[in-house]
Amino acid sequence: MFTGLVECTGRIASMIPIAEGARYTLEIPFAAELSLGDSVAVNGCCLTVDAIDNNRVSFDLLTQTMRVTSLGTLHEGNIVNLERAMKNSDRLGGHFVMGHVDACGEIVAVEPVGQDHKITVRIPEAYTRYCIDKGSIAIDGISLTIASIRGSILEFWITPHTFARTNLCKAQPGTVVDIEVDMLAKYMEKLFAARTEA
Repeated sequence: MFTGLVECTGRIASMIPIAEGARYTLEIPFAAELSLGDSVAVNGCCLTVDAIDNNRVSFDLLTQTMRVTSLGTLHEGNIVNLERAMKNSDRLGGHFVMGHVDACGEIVAVEPVGQDHKITVRIPEAYTRYCIDKGSIAIDGISLTIASIRGSILEFWITPHTFARTNLCKAQPGTVVDIEVDMLAKYMEKLFAARTEA
């Protein structure tokens, strides 16, 4: 479980294809604080630490992970968002993020507005039913508040802090991003569907 508050960014050091999956090695600032088996959200995708070598941490990506997330579109040297799994004692400053990516979206526009940035993202239409004005969604693992919705187009206002500390500072139109919609909305949908069928 994560909060969507990105701790820092890391860099992809190597990517080795393995069958239909891959082994990714990342340069991670907090590598010394990790243990084998720990969970780390990489661009919002929950991965398990498989090896640690100084500041380099390796993860094995399943075929499903490569298929559903944007991680398969990345390259060596790319910057990724990082967050360790939350502790029970942590403050929940973002929202409940599982690290289970629902689908990929695409950045449509990145526009500086004063000290802030306005970022527009297109998500698959099937997932817009989980989105509400001022609701939460995770974009590449970042807990963001939806400023406006126009069909499958979501608009976000990004503070200077978030822009500088995440991979959004490298975002460009056409960039593929990981999407995780609010899990509470999915639970509500299932509960109401079950009540209707009863």
